[in-house]
Amino acid sequence: MLGLIGAFFLVREHWSHIAGYWPYLLLLACPLMHLFHGHGGHGAHGDDSNKK
Repeated sequence: MLGLIGAFFLVREHWSHIAGYWPYLLLLACPLMHLFHGHGGHGAHGDDSNKK
């Protein structure tokens, strides 16, 4: 909780510097989500047991 409060005040004080980097931060979010979350939605590939 203290980290969130500290991050809030840090972002609030330096918002003018951070605002120019939003497009790059959004592009960086995609590989980071794959790194930490992975491909969880691909579990049904190769499961042919229900087909007749």
